[in-house]
Amino acid sequence: MQIDDLLQFMVRQGASDLHLKAARPPLLRINGKLLPLKSEPLPVEAVRALLMSILDDRQKAQLETEFYVDLAYSLPGVSRFRATVYFQRGSVSAVFRRVPFEFPSLDEWNLPEVLKEFTTLPQGLVLLTGPAGSGKSSTLAALIQETVNTRPVHVVSIEDPIEFLITDSTGCASQREIGTDTRSFAEALRNTLRQDPDVIMVGEMRDRETTETALSAAETGHLVLSTLHTNSAAQTVDRIVGAFPEAQHRAIRLQLSQVIEAVICLRLIERRDGEGMVAAVEIMKGSPRVRKLIADGNLPELYEEIERSVGYERMQSLNQSLTALVVNGVVSRDRALAESPQPADLDLMLRKLLLPNQGGAAPEDDMAVSSADYSHILRLQEVQKAYDELQERYQRELTERDALIVRLEEELRGQNQAGSTVEGTVRALTEEKEKLARQIVFQKQELEGKIEKLQMRIRDLTSTPAGSGIYRR
Repeated sequence: MQIDDLLQFMVRQGASDLHLKAARPPLLRINGKLLPLKSEPLPVEAVRALLMSILDDRQKAQLETEFYVDLAYSLPGVSRFRATVYFQRGSVSAVFRRVPFEFPSLDEWNLPEVLKEFTTLPQGLVLLTGPAGSGKSSTLAALIQETVNTRPVHVVSIEDPIEFLITDSTGCASQREIGTDTRSFAEALRNTLRQDPDVIMVGEMRDRETTETALSAAETGHLVLSTLHTNSAAQTVDRIVGAFPEAQHRAIRLQLSQVIEAVICLRLIERRDGEGMVAAVEIMKGSPRVRKLIADGNLPELYEEIERSVGYERMQSLNQSLTALVVNGVVSRDRALAESPQPADLDLMLRKLLLPNQGGAAPEDDMAVSSADYSHILRLQEVQKAYDELQERYQRELTERDALIVRLEEELRGQNQAGSTVEGTVRALTEEKEKLARQIVFQKQELEGKIEKLQMRIRDLTSTPAGSGIYRR
């Protein structure tokens, strides 16, 4: 058995990860679940031989001195892989993650449309966060490719290792790999500032020096994109500030509040139809209110501000994104509640939408750009409210005109000498009433057409689940 054989089998099975360790059969992660192959456990020396065959002399030396090494590995015509080789219980082990040669664009991934706004920013800090395996690197690559496709800019990326290959277009990209093109993130980031960059992508802000340099780069006119292993916008702010000594916290909060443009938190959720995973997305933007909360260190209020800003700013909390996925029939109610950091709040949200336990109805294609975008649910609720208000106003106007016609008819009967004049007025009002009634019918049909789709989501709960996800196999 060769390592290439295992990797080819991994790709054929649609697995995202391959785990190799002594005394166990190889394991594949498929749709988020780790499954063993039906084979004999691998001996210690067999695992070591498999892994040493793909390491060069520098990587072998690093493994022996630092007990781990990160690398990129490629099978021509099959796929690229990001690998970590490390020691556990005194023996060599490894995890390989599949990295396709081509990665979907932002449009193809069914992410909220608002993410495209962040590729047009002239400067500032944009952070993608989430647990390991949540799609941070691939989403970051899609944002960078969108930037290169649409803007005449120079993008410099610092990665460990390089995962996705960015293609030059309107702009150009220089991709630097730790260990091959530079020694460390901090050193590469310092050097990058002398390479005429417009946009800087840092694979991960791992230490205080890298974080400090990234903040300074964003402050001096560059757009900086990076990732962190945090699960919410508030936790992201806390992690950045906490990387510095307490005496610097106030200054770092102020600096961060001035440069932050967005925090995008990703979490992969199993699809209701079992066909892969879909991302729930929390989005915090650097609005004036958000900047003040960060500067003041008032992090507990960030969550409420995000939820309040879904309409105008198009922010959304993770719970709001999960709600949209349930309403759109992509994720089951039970799975959403299991993944929510505030399940009681999510349960209340879903109850307000009258959604029973089995989840929502399938959406029509024109209803939402992204099934994880809560702002579309909010708009449909606003349409329902406008429809109800319009119906009430029309009914009130019709009642007033009916009363006026009755009064004029009584005057006509009591004042024969003015009969012809009053009769003409009655006819005019009657015609106006009929015209208004026709307008009501037309506008009612138009609004009911829009609201019918919302009603399908909250009532027609037996429909076949649909919707497309960014991680569908």
